[in-house]
Amino acid sequence: MKLISYNVNGIRAAINKGFVEWLKTENPDVIGIQELKAHINQIDPSVFTDLGYELHWFPAVKKGYSGVAIFTKIKPKSIKLGMGLEKYDDEGRLIQVDFDNFSFLSAYFPSGTTGDIRQDFKYEFLDDIYGYMQDLRRNHPNLILSGDYNICHKAIDIHNPVANKNSSGFLPDERAWMDKFTESGFIDTFRYFNENPHQYTWWSYRANARAKNLGWRIDYHMATQEMQNKLKSAVILPDIIHSDHCPISLEIEG
Repeated sequence: MKLISYNVNGIRAAINKGFVEWLKTENPDVIGIQELKAHINQIDPSVFTDLGYELHWFPAVKKGYSGVAIFTKIKPKSIKLGMGLEKYDDEGRLIQVDFDNFSFLSAYFPSGTTGDIRQDFKYEFLDDIYGYMQDLRRNHPNLILSGDYNICHKAIDIHNPVANKNSSGFLPDERAWMDKFTESGFIDTFRYFNENPHQYTWWSYRANARAKNLGWRIDYHMATQEMQNKLKSAVILPDIIHSDHCPISLEIEG
């Protein structure tokens, strides 16, 4: 079973850049999407349903902003929109689908790059999603939390750790949260298979950063330890360009 996570930085813009054609070729069983920046009535859903996907869409209240979705070829047992906390749910931050053997979540963590107010909001989100995931595990031990975490965990995950040590997304408290989250029993599936440097999932549009591979690895498939024996492979797809992010792929036993 192939699972993909992709921050498309606007689903309409991605569609115009060939996203649908790529999705048809890549053919994942499930794809979690972040930064929809659209309500479903602003696109033609048939371009995805014709490929065999069932669409579960959770946009932000504010138009043109945030939002997450899950497209799946496997019929879920249940779907949950949001965390039950209005300040995050109004921004379309989390969606969950439950299958027979595991649950898959698409998450878009807040960015703190615009200043202290949003950085504080990000820290609140980190505290709340940590508790939410620990509670969720009690009844759903087989979890995969995929998406844009807006955090580089370790120095290997960022092109210039020294220059960025005071940058949102690589701050000590953010990285400490990643330590706490993984130590609580979540596997960074990409690093489970690959310890090589220079592996990134996001690049600034400035200074020709993508061509120079001056990137950040901020997108993850995090799986609970209970899923470890089902993990088959995890890869980054840096050559796929519909966004400032690229897709990440995880294969598991079905």
